[in-house]
Amino acid sequence: MKQQSGKVITGLTTGSVSGHLLRLSIPAALGMLFNTMYNLTDLWFAGLLSTESLGAVSIAGTVFFLMLSLGFGLQAGIAAVVANALGRNDQRQATMLCDSAITLGVIISLLVMVAGLTAGSGLVAILGAKDGVYELADSYLSIIFWGAPALIISFAAAGALIGYGNTSANRNALIVGFFCNLVLNPLFIFSLQLGVGGLALATVVIKSAATIYLLWVLKRYTGKLVSPKFSVASQLTLLRQVVPASATMMSIVIGSFVTVYFIGQFGSTHVAGYMVGLRLEQILLLPALGLNSAVIAITGQNFGAGLHHRVRETYLVSLKMGAFIAVVAMPVMIFLSPFLLKLFSSDSDVINTGTLYLRIDALVFFAYVVLFQSTASLQGIQQPIFPMVMGVVRHLIAPVSLYILFINIYGFSFVAVFWSLFTIVLLSAVISHLYVQARLKVLVNEQGL
Repeated sequence: MKQQSGKVITGLTTGSVSGHLLRLSIPAALGMLFNTMYNLTDLWFAGLLSTESLGAVSIAGTVFFLMLSLGFGLQAGIAAVVANALGRNDQRQATMLCDSAITLGVIISLLVMVAGLTAGSGLVAILGAKDGVYELADSYLSIIFWGAPALIISFAAAGALIGYGNTSANRNALIVGFFCNLVLNPLFIFSLQLGVGGLALATVVIKSAATIYLLWVLKRYTGKLVSPKFSVASQLTLLRQVVPASATMMSIVIGSFVTVYFIGQFGSTHVAGYMVGLRLEQILLLPALGLNSAVIAITGQNFGAGLHHRVRETYLVSLKMGAFIAVVAMPVMIFLSPFLLKLFSSDSDVINTGTLYLRIDALVFFAYVVLFQSTASLQGIQQPIFPMVMGVVRHLIAPVSLYILFINIYGFSFVAVFWSLFTIVLLSAVISHLYVQARLKVLVNEQGL
């Protein structure tokens, strides 16, 4: 730390913005990559059991991810408010917010656990699981939801560490968790003969260990082991960030259900092609998603310190880095998509549908980057409402309206879904960018810079 203009400036408020973005985003993206591989590993082991097991874990995972959207919202929210407190050089407030985040994490996890154990079976049925698949999915959820406290609290701890400018700890936890999963899955599934329940148990054990590790690392920043403490002011500060962020995440999950529903009207092979293409695209988007955590931390600290010119610089530099990512990813999506799809299926409909989706979405790859970084910037300056509204419009209102218009009324093919997504993403990115630019311009002008 050093003194500047009568204020103590913390690590992310000085030095190269691009350097901070690289230092924080690379570990975050790497952690996300291993988390994706973790989930794919679960699906692979489920497939070894049976086709029914694979379907059950896929459906159960969808239900659980809907619940986990609250955890993702908590992570983004605590990262922003802790970073903001540190930018003001208020270590005491940052520590208090960490305690409050754990409290909120416990409350959310209990709600998730009760809701999951109570309504999980019904959601599985709504998603179309029947007979053996339904029973396997239900057995998976009956174990995984008991681990909700560990999972949700790990999000809170990871978010607090992001606020402190540490994305490496969560990366370490996710990498080690991936390799532990390779050992525990066969042990629980085959040696102990727990079936798909073994997959769930392995996740609960691994995430519990990860939570302990993240809390231990967080202790090095707060000077004490964070623990649940209730503060009305701190909880309200958190909730103003967490609720909109969670709503945004839930709109994404529900929106994916809607898209699958409309594509499903044309056959399961087209759904499979879209889902494989979507997973491939998500892997290519990981570097851009890694930038999110970095932008929240850097923006939050600089906003708290009143360095609004660096807030704007962070946003603009993140877009330049995102443009580089797009230049690399777009040719892969356009030219290599048929080859990549063939790695997953030999069905021509699956390959053609997935290829078509990737080629159309490649044209708006950079628009996704703009949406990610605009959302992260607004979270960093404590303005999460606009991303929430944009998320509901982008993932629910606009898609449903266009899908009904083009498919149910005009009778177009499933390709209309892809072009609808293209249009929505492009317009949303333009609107979000203009809004963020306007907000940041106001902040900078207030300083007379």
